[in-house]
Amino acid sequence: MSDRSEDARSDVSVSTDGQTGSVSRRRFIASSAATAATAALAGCGGGGGSGDAESITMLLTPGTPADARRRYKPVQNLINGEVDGVDVEMQVPTDYSAIRPALESEQAEIGMDDVTLLSKPSLMDVYGTTVTGGSAFYFSMMLVQPDSEIDERTDVEGRTWAFADRLSTSGSIFALYTLQEAGLDIGEAPKGDPVDFNGSWTDHDQALQRLANGEANGATTWGGNGIPHLPEGTEVPDRVEEKSSFLDTMGTESPQFKPIWWSFPIPKQPMYARTSWESDKKSEIGEALRNSDQDMIEQYYPEDYDEEELPFSTLRDTSLEDYQPVIERMNTVGIDPSA
Repeated sequence: MSDRSEDARSDVSVSTDGQTGSVSRRRFIASSAATAATAALAGCGGGGGSGDAESITMLLTPGTPADARRRYKPVQNLINGEVDGVDVEMQVPTDYSAIRPALESEQAEIGMDDVTLLSKPSLMDVYGTTVTGGSAFYFSMMLVQPDSEIDERTDVEGRTWAFADRLSTSGSIFALYTLQEAGLDIGEAPKGDPVDFNGSWTDHDQALQRLANGEANGATTWGGNGIPHLPEGTEVPDRVEEKSSFLDTMGTESPQFKPIWWSFPIPKQPMYARTSWESDKKSEIGEALRNSDQDMIEQYYPEDYDEEELPFSTLRDTSLEDYQPVIERMNTVGIDPSA
């Protein structure tokens, strides 16, 4: 999709009217991260937690658990600080396939990945799409070593390629789709093995690590993970220049790689609550998330928090139609979202 620039969507500003909550309470939560972080919840089904607080489990996207929890800590603090009587716990599933069963069995209340949402829309009520750095979009990208002879998608034939989770939109599905569009036989991937190249599936960080270690000729990841590994000043397509919120991170991570492909702008991950969750807190949390802005979320940063890590500042109102391109690509590579 490096040569795809279609984008029928445009950024929509999100109203921040009607913000509620005590500033003193927010500041207390932000300065007392340990209190909110270490609350031991009695259950995951929305029943009572410690004291009168309602226990709520929020499932993060799969990855390195410690890293994911650190990155989303301000979001957890925001909910606990802006909504009275809730005690939010963050959990990181082992992979994407574990998320839907947790919601169906009422072991969690909130999730934030498009694959699960698209697999069974009736299971979830959508809060909105996450916005970071003013953008509600992100990109899938393919990277190689700076001196690699791989310059375009067709050069992947016969090579070894590292992907993220098999069901990752940016780390697997979009890349497989574009390789297939370029004429390569992806075989049974992502469920099985490709034909015209070798593939391995782990997670975003490990995919880049395999490339760095010489275990793969290239890797697929998402922009927030890959752009920091680009040399400062790397030229990017106009669509990336216009909609990526990570370009200022170029050159901040090593080793450095060369991009050979960029997707079109993909709607960032949605945040949703399971439909069967019956609680007044459900709608209150949605309002708190949609009414957040950069200034508000900053009040919930733990000490020594790196602002560049933040995956959320507010939510943009969206519907399933915004994710139709994701559904189309899943179907094309042989994934039935409802299976």
